[in-house]
Amino acid sequence: MIFKPTALDFELSPYTGLTRESWIDAAKYLLEGVFSHIPSYDAPVVLPRTETEVTYPHKNASGNQLKSEQMAQMFEGLARSLFIAAPLIHINPDTEICGYNLRKYYSSQILHNCTKGDKNFVGYYEDLQELAGNENPYRTFQQTVETCALVICLDMCREEIWDCYTQAEKDTIAEFLLSYARASTVPNNWRFFNMLCMAFLHKEGYEINKNIMLEHTQAVLNFYAGDGWYRDGQLFDYYSCWAFNVYSPVWCLWYGYENEPYIASQFEHNSNKLMETYPDFFDKDGFTLMWGRSCIYRNAATSALSENMLFRNSTADAGLARRIASGSLLQFLTRDDFLRDGIPSMGFYGQFTPLIQGYSCTESVYWLGKAFLCLHLPEDHPFWTAKENNGTWDKLKDKEIKETVLDAPALCFTNHNANGETILRTGKVIKDCGDEHGMWNYSKLSYNSKYAWEAKPSEDIEAMQYVLTNDGEAPQKCNITLWNGQRAGVLYRRQFFNYRLNCETHWTQAMNLADFPVEYGIIRADKLRLFRAPLTLTLGAYGFPDNGTEIIRKENGSAKAIILKGHDHTGQEKQLAMTIYDGWEDIDIIESINTNPDSEKSMVIYAKTARRVQYGYDRFMLISQTITKESHEDFSDDELFPIKDIVYTDKEKCGGYGTVTIQLKNGIKRIIDFNGIEGCMQL
Repeated sequence: MIFKPTALDFELSPYTGLTRESWIDAAKYLLEGVFSHIPSYDAPVVLPRTETEVTYPHKNASGNQLKSEQMAQMFEGLARSLFIAAPLIHINPDTEICGYNLRKYYSSQILHNCTKGDKNFVGYYEDLQELAGNENPYRTFQQTVETCALVICLDMCREEIWDCYTQAEKDTIAEFLLSYARASTVPNNWRFFNMLCMAFLHKEGYEINKNIMLEHTQAVLNFYAGDGWYRDGQLFDYYSCWAFNVYSPVWCLWYGYENEPYIASQFEHNSNKLMETYPDFFDKDGFTLMWGRSCIYRNAATSALSENMLFRNSTADAGLARRIASGSLLQFLTRDDFLRDGIPSMGFYGQFTPLIQGYSCTESVYWLGKAFLCLHLPEDHPFWTAKENNGTWDKLKDKEIKETVLDAPALCFTNHNANGETILRTGKVIKDCGDEHGMWNYSKLSYNSKYAWEAKPSEDIEAMQYVLTNDGEAPQKCNITLWNGQRAGVLYRRQFFNYRLNCETHWTQAMNLADFPVEYGIIRADKLRLFRAPLTLTLGAYGFPDNGTEIIRKENGSAKAIILKGHDHTGQEKQLAMTIYDGWEDIDIIESINTNPDSEKSMVIYAKTARRVQYGYDRFMLISQTITKESHEDFSDDELFPIKDIVYTDKEKCGGYGTVTIQLKNGIKRIIDFNGIEGCMQL
């Protein structure tokens, strides 16, 4: 059963109708799925599994490893579902779900999980080290993550749970938290878990090591790259938003403003900087992009908006923040494939194994509960009382495009008013050669808010990725994306095929990328940077959900296009077209099963070309376009074939050197100039 919101108010919320009561109903809706599987008050939050090949407890785990993973799963279930339950407990301590009083259940389960010797004990850090054989003094465990969720939730329902514990019970929980707060952690966003545990305990009068706190804090602050984004270890993704920009305001309130005012001011500045552009990361409907790791967390990406309002000098637009949060909530909860047995599926929409990471378990999905942290804001807070507005989307003219380029995190996103979609192009990406999963998450040429990324339909074709195949060898894919930035309306990047540190780059095939937005999508004008042939090369468009698809083929001079018309899983009309120009030999379609997050069946339009001799002055430029609509209204000929003229510097018209000028029929001109790109490639 899908979520059907009640208490709608289209005066206050003209875009979604959702109110604070609607959010409370949504929280109850999700918790009903949880508690339908809880057999008794003494039973932990361990839920039925729908996926056993990737997630933990891992299928080959046994003995101490299995015991350790089972304890981690138990604690994830408690802490992450508490993200949703804690604000409800505070709003109404008598809230019941499936016959369970939430306050009673969670107050007892927290003690069970933290008490040594209890059947539901999840282990001190030292206990887990012992189970692991004490082989690595720097080893980390999942419980560290969940301690952070626990203290945030304990603070949200302080009067209802924490203040009702005896001092001895508080001490039991505090000792459990300390075992992780002072222990080894992953040197990325995990440092915040230790910091918030210590901040909570300090606030509650327990002694902490302030020197450790400061060491973690300076490290986190120095992950900041600019434009509101933090680099989470190696890459940029939503962890910058649902971790760094959610935890930092809480830390400032609990500890930073009083004890480290300079650092607190920096966290506040960074979050406010994010607020300047982050709302444009979401599309006209408030939809969240499928991008980066941990996609099962879905609309948790909106939590940075409401949490910015905890800062003393918050700059978030309350009406816009709620509009986005509510839009993204509806993106998922109103789909009939979102829940399986009452539990959010291991996917983005329905079950989708290609996006799952091995560090996840069934209960991990409730990280999306971070979106419900907005419920800790009181009912008279501007987040709930301000009238919804749609920010940029309210201001764009018909078919206007707004483009945001952030060089610090290497993110370029465009808001297309013609179709209401947001398209993201990324850089500063590096993954291992064989890490297809990582490439899907980070290395697609673009990500679209209405077209979730598609896994590979075949060995030599990928959606929104180049695939290169030398004769007799395995296909190569681009595992590194370097950022050069935007000049004169064109974004420049480079991708290497099968990049390896032990191989000089002159022995690595590559593509110089140049692209720019048009009303309904993106035009690509990429340049081959090759040294070997014979080879074949393909480029796919977005994956298209195939629930009965009309296929149309058109030509205009030497240009060719394929148009797909159909519907997604929900019945929404969809239309996608790919057009090829210079450098490409042909265009075709491949059908696939179980590679699309939206629907079981899918199609990918792809372009293909070949280079048949080792050396020779041949076509270097590959020019194409991918455009989309959320309706079946026909694309015009000018939209399908937007290019009026392509002017080359070289007389052979191959684009081997000099600029390439693309003149569009609407009068826009883009000059593609790769000169100097070699001197400023960023990772």
